[in-house]
This record gives sequence, C-alpha cells and structure tokens, in this order.
Amino acid sequence: MGGGPSKRVWRGLEPSGSGQGVGIPRRYVDGVETRANLLAGYVRDIPDFPTPGVVFKDITPLLSDAGAFAGAVDTLVEPFRHRGIDQVIGVEARGFILAAPVAYLLGAGFVPVRKQGKLPRLVEQEHYALEYGTDLLEIHADGLVAGSRVLVIDDVLATGGTAAATVRLVEKVGAEVVGLGFMLELAFLGGRRQLEGREITALVSYAEAGA
Repeated sequence: MGGGPSKRVWRGLEPSGSGQGVGIPRRYVDGVETRANLLAGYVRDIPDFPTPGVVFKDITPLLSDAGAFAGAVDTLVEPFRHRGIDQVIGVEARGFILAAPVAYLLGAGFVPVRKQGKLPRLVEQEHYALEYGTDLLEIHADGLVAGSRVLVIDDVLATGGTAAATVRLVEKVGAEVVGLGFMLELAFLGGRRQLEGREITALVSYAEAGA
C-alpha cells in the first residue's frame, strides 16, 4: 500500500491546555471494525523483504502517526479493559512498542519476553520453531506473579510459534493467560491453530499472502 491515508482521518493531537505542545490523542472513531479498516491503510507493503518473494508488512507509518497509534493501542485495550489484567507481556521486539502503552492504560505492569541471552537474571525458557530448527524465548523467573492475570501483546500473529511459546512461559511460572492481542494477523499462515481455546484480538487480518 501507499504511505497511509490523510491525517484528516486520525486527527492526531488536540491541545491539552498546557501551552507547551503536549496533547491528548483523539480517540473518537466509533466501532472496532471501523478503526481496524482505517488502521489497515497505514500498513505499508514492502516486497521482497527480508527475502525474495516475501511481502513485509511495515507498521512504522502507523506508529509514526499520533492518532493512528493511539487508535491501535485503544483498540487493543478495549476487549480487556474490565478483565482484571495484572500484567502485560510484550514479545521482543516490536511487541514492546505496543505492550507498554497497553499496560499503562490497563493499570497493569509490563513484563518483557526476550530472545535468548538478553535478560540478566535467572530465566525460564521455551523453544519455538523456526523454518529450519528452533530458537529460545526467555522471561525472568520472577517476572510474573503466580496467579496473576496476564495479557500477551505482539505486533504480528504469523505461524503462532512465538505466541504459543510465550503462553507456555506464562503458565510455567504459574500465571494465567487471559488473552492475546496483535496489531496484525497473517491468517493464511494458520497461527490460531497453535492457540486453540485462547481469546485472540487482531486489529487487521490478512486472509491471503499479498493482500
């Protein structure tokens, strides 16, 4: 797609009254479906990246627009606003960008799940499948409170391997996964099959490659 729709759709910041340029994102577009359709216009297709034949979904135009970013975060929050979420997990790396503001709006803590060797203290580990071989995800062993209600946030649901490994990590330390939220879902890759029985929110879903 192109570089995104006009900013007249998402009006960005309205003055806070501070007189110092700080604003409050407008959150006025009614309906999750309407917002999802608008958000899709900010996702840019990058052909042949990172390898030939792959169409990469670039979310940076969405992140760089204040109103669109606010709309995405608000829409991820809505299904879980009254669900008693205690902690929000962000999955490395773009998941951090979304999970931190989601945690803030839910009044919850933020906990990172990272690739192997990035966390400094004692960790729990889970393998997940790559096209060839496996890799490891890690969480601090004391990062989640046993019995806490956890929301998992990442940028994309693709094959579901990373998300499923994150769920296993949460449950390994004795916490409960309430749901998972994603900005994009590549539905043609069948990632939901690895998350059967889980509550999943995906803002923009692509039914086929190149859509």
